Amino acid sequence: MIPKRPTKPARTIARIFEADLSAPVVAAGLRTGNPREISQRVAMGRALWRELVVGFASQLGEQRLGFTQLAALYVLADSGTTTVSDLADALGRSPSATSRLVDGLVRRRLVERHPEAEDRRQRSLVLTQRGQALLRSFDRARADQFLSAVRPLPPAERALVAMGVAALATHAISRRGRLIRSPHS
Repeated sequence: MIPKRPTKPARTIARIFEADLSAPVVAAGLRTGNPREISQRVAMGRALWRELVVGFASQLGEQRLGFTQLAALYVLADSGTTTVSDLADALGRSPSATSRLVDGLVRRRLVERHPEAEDRRQRSLVLTQRGQALLRSFDRARADQFLSAVRPLPPAERALVAMGVAALATHAISRRGRLIRSPHS
């Protein structure tokens, strides 16, 4: 699959963060040449990652939702409509396992199945409004948790974090369709 160019909003976000790159931000980046300081920042990154994952797992538990179910909802949100076969490919699972996963999401009214116009035997999957609301709540909770960790940082370091997140988001958007599973992994 040929990577798509980042969308206009992604390019705009990247430009905004690049515009925030001031002399103090550059200086903060240059001061991290010390291996011990880099090691400490990696350890802090791991601690942040653990905090985000624990919060994420807690929210999954509260919603009685598995990680693969959530991944399926995100794939559907990104694609609009898809088939069980395409969803299985995106998740790296068998069509039969994906069909059972979709059955559970349909029972919870997070996903709907619709007959295809060209082939009535084929069903397309669509995220419901309830499914969209659930994803918004996950996104909001993770953003709030991340921001609570970033807000106390000095402005120059917050700008570095913002630039890093923008770069990662731009890269992820350019790899659309391979966000769940890369064909090379």
